[in-house]
Amino acid sequence: MTSPLPAASATGRGAERLPSALAALEAGRRAGLHLGAQLYVSLGFETVADLAVGEARPGEALTPDHLMLWLSSTKPLTAVAIAQLWEAGLLELDDPVARHLPAFAAGGKEAVTVRHLLTHTGGVRMAGHGWPRRGWDEIVAAVCARKLEPGWVPGRKAGYHQLASWFVLGELVQRLAGRPFVDYVQQEICRPLGMDDCWIGMPAERYREYVAAGRLAPMYDTADDAAVDGAAPEPRPDAPRPDALRPLGWDAEERVVPPSPAGNGHGPMRGLGRFYEALLAGGRPPGGGAASRVLSPQAVVAMTSRQRTGMFDHTFQHVMDWGLGFILDSKQYGADTVPYAYGRLGSPRTFGHSGYRTSTAFADPEAGLVVALAMNGAPSAEVHEARVRDVLDAVYRDLGVAWEEA
Repeated sequence: MTSPLPAASATGRGAERLPSALAALEAGRRAGLHLGAQLYVSLGFETVADLAVGEARPGEALTPDHLMLWLSSTKPLTAVAIAQLWEAGLLELDDPVARHLPAFAAGGKEAVTVRHLLTHTGGVRMAGHGWPRRGWDEIVAAVCARKLEPGWVPGRKAGYHQLASWFVLGELVQRLAGRPFVDYVQQEICRPLGMDDCWIGMPAERYREYVAAGRLAPMYDTADDAAVDGAAPEPRPDAPRPDALRPLGWDAEERVVPPSPAGNGHGPMRGLGRFYEALLAGGRPPGGGAASRVLSPQAVVAMTSRQRTGMFDHTFQHVMDWGLGFILDSKQYGADTVPYAYGRLGSPRTFGHSGYRTSTAFADPEAGLVVALAMNGAPSAEVHEARVRDVLDAVYRDLGVAWEEA
């Protein structure tokens, strides 16, 4: 039996403001759920914390400047790209997708709209897309050729669309904007918002520069942890030691360079924090000028208001509410059971998105709070949801901004 991991110290700033949140992250680290974590928090547009704890790799401290993998926390950037096309008059949310991508009409999908894809009610959840083995055009062609799911009436049945439909949304961006998806996201979202070192896909030479500088944090499989009814993690004397960790290989060039509009965003978590701060500020960085605006205030409201309410999600097997590409606070359907949630203490207006067993990022307009969190270990879903609830609830308590119903 090995001895417990030694306590980790935080790098960056703001640790003194979030003692309970850091204790929760440390509990997860000592339980073997992650080797390290990166956390960005702002309140009223003022940075509370931009820090990291633990290690990126055994023996190498994780810093706030490491690029973390966002997984499905990537999706809102693609949704905002679609919203920009909507505001530019290049599409309407209720346009059939096939109006802009005729091949998509195959297999009974002619009635599926852009709104259906953004609310995960389109019936195109199909796996077998082949990313990253297949190239972009091949994936889009494969999704277009597939049939609508049997018994699915678009807009009347819900089920989280993990990847396939998001390549279609990315293809709409490419076709209507007339430039590659990677370039569009960089030029129209990341750069205006000051999201330095943030990417969905990236040039190969930039990837190699990050690797040479040791800035790309790997992800580890920690799914053999002891999950007990979703309970909070407990320190384990047999927690995986650094030499026993299993890298998932998701930082390999073939998984970072080709874009996945649904899931291979990378960057420091402060980048996602700035994204949500801009949405809280009406579509531009707090205090920023017109040149840095990425959406109008009205479009932000449309994207983050309830567009899908009270529907059972046939992928997550839980009732959840959605905006347009954003997951909305749904704890009213089960605070300890709803997936991809923002803890127990946020306001009903909270919006954001989470990534598969590793990350979450959101804004709570009532509290003026933005949180972006990523951990470099992927445990079981049940244990991951428990550790995230504990960290996020601790953030609210540390800052004294927990939502209280009147």
